[in-house]
Amino acid sequence: MNFLNIDEKTFLITGVSNKKSVAYFSAKNLLESGAKLIFTVQSSEHEQRVSKLFPDSDIFILDVKNTSSMTELCNVLQEKKIRLSGILHSIAFANLTRMAPFHATSWEDFSEATQISSFSLVELTNALLPLLEVDASIVTISISDTKATSYGYMGPIKAMLDATVSYLAKSLSENESTKFNRVNAVCAGPLKTSASAGIPGYIDSYIFAEKLTMRKKALATAEVADTVTFLLSPRSSGINATGILVDAGMRSNHFDSSVVKGTN
Repeated sequence: MNFLNIDEKTFLITGVSNKKSVAYFSAKNLLESGAKLIFTVQSSEHEQRVSKLFPDSDIFILDVKNTSSMTELCNVLQEKKIRLSGILHSIAFANLTRMAPFHATSWEDFSEATQISSFSLVELTNALLPLLEVDASIVTISISDTKATSYGYMGPIKAMLDATVSYLAKSLSENESTKFNRVNAVCAGPLKTSASAGIPGYIDSYIFAEKLTMRKKALATAEVADTVTFLLSPRSSGINATGILVDAGMRSNHFDSSVVKGTN
């Protein structure tokens, strides 16, 4: 038994897109610690990419905008007699082709991003409740600063996700069969991922954020994944309804003297 105590436990992983994603590094950690993994993907093309990264794991197509798709996933896993020790919710979407000043954000774009990036956590949890082990852990990926304007309308949506974590954890705690299930978020500082690369002007924010870290070195995706792995494991049993900040000290260093003076 290793420290995490997840040998032979099964976890559902969403959001693996490539080798740069938080979900990818988290999945690698879990596998290396002896866990079994089940992946969900958005399409058959996405399925092919993930199957090359994790050829020995089951992969299922899941449309989080379709409630019946989640129900079907639960039914299939029940038929396979799968019990889940944890779920990684690493799903986010924003229509970057129609980015506008925040006051001009369309309800169509905002509502779609809200459903996929925030409310899907609630729906996915609800759909998979019959599969959860007594002490199963649910972890979602948020951001370190939901007021950073570089995220556009995803900032308020991630703030909604943070609040949803607490409400979902409280709701589960009120049911005898799910009172030991936990829901937490990892609130990550700016990362160099494929998803973030598509955000207009993101690279400037990423470079600025690196200067604000106490170590003057950007946050690595693997560091975020390490926290995810811990939260998914039984070793984090005392943590619930919480957002764990992982930003290399950036939040406490907004007035770093070298940045204030404009030096390197």
